[in-house]
Amino acid sequence: MTAPQKTRTTTKTTNRRQHGGNMKQTIKLAAAAVMGLAAGAAQAQDELTLQLKWVTQAQFAGYYVAQDQGFYEEAGLDVTIKPGGPDIAPVQVLLGGGADVMVDWMPSALAARENGAPIVNIAQPFKSSGLMLTCLKEHGIESPEDFPGHTLGTWFFGNELPLYSWMSKLGYPTDGSEGGVTIQKINFNVDPLLQKQVECATTMTYNEYWQVIDAGLTPEDLVVFKYEDEGISTLEDGLYTTEENLEDPEMVEKLVRFVSASMQGWKWAEENPDEAAMIVLENDATGAQTETHQKRMMGEIAKLTAGSNGALDPADFERTVEVLLGAGADPVITESPGDAAWTHEITDEALD
Repeated sequence: MTAPQKTRTTTKTTNRRQHGGNMKQTIKLAAAAVMGLAAGAAQAQDELTLQLKWVTQAQFAGYYVAQDQGFYEEAGLDVTIKPGGPDIAPVQVLLGGGADVMVDWMPSALAARENGAPIVNIAQPFKSSGLMLTCLKEHGIESPEDFPGHTLGTWFFGNELPLYSWMSKLGYPTDGSEGGVTIQKINFNVDPLLQKQVECATTMTYNEYWQVIDAGLTPEDLVVFKYEDEGISTLEDGLYTTEENLEDPEMVEKLVRFVSASMQGWKWAEENPDEAAMIVLENDATGAQTETHQKRMMGEIAKLTAGSNGALDPADFERTVEVLLGAGADPVITESPGDAAWTHEITDEALD
């Protein structure tokens, strides 16, 4: 509500004197009413904190969109989105009470669960994996049969498990022995590949692969192996909370609203990728991201969330477990966690 325009309240002097007091009182009452409504609305917003797996980028566009477009507000939520980074372990933040929900990849989440972290997958916005192995063609690698004798670089902290599983399926030792490969831990960049410290390196379809291209190489200089195509993909970027939270009816109700609004954000991002990328940029406090990279990334991310309504597909879960059990690496799960590691309780209500 706004105060009436001055031209509407100013007529003759006598009228001003006669009605001035009443008008001032009306404005004061109206302002008080607006403030009261605003205060009531603020009180109605339930606070919830989301911990991301990595830094602010289009990988998490759905959440920033849901915040920017008012989907969280419409759901009665005041959501705080915490960026991740190389020194941030989402599961530790979640268990320490610093977040109510976290974004994580299932390999690292299940490994943490087996090690005692009572965490549960409550939604799966990403249907497909963006993980792949990128090799320099100059090393003569054209197919998996050419891997022996070469060094493959990958990230660790659970991200290496699909690669170990793949090598196990192929029957290749991973210790550098004859007939096998050497798996080398690398940082979250492509420098080891560019500097030829490794012949192949783990990349994401939406991020590190394009860093290689931006460094001056062309797609013709590279050979890529997508984990989806090789049958060794695992679930990425799921939403997880604690078993304790799922025992709290009030928290469960908040999580239902959060997942519903988040999926609104993801579908909006799929349909409006360039606009979603710009929203991400507006939330990048570091200023490290660029418009070109984020728009390109969002276009690739939309391919991974397509086909998901947010509910975990049990078949995808079983495939992920199978891949992890065949990894033969550490950390690794030694047995299937079963249905206790995920639930449809939240998505059944959120997507109803």
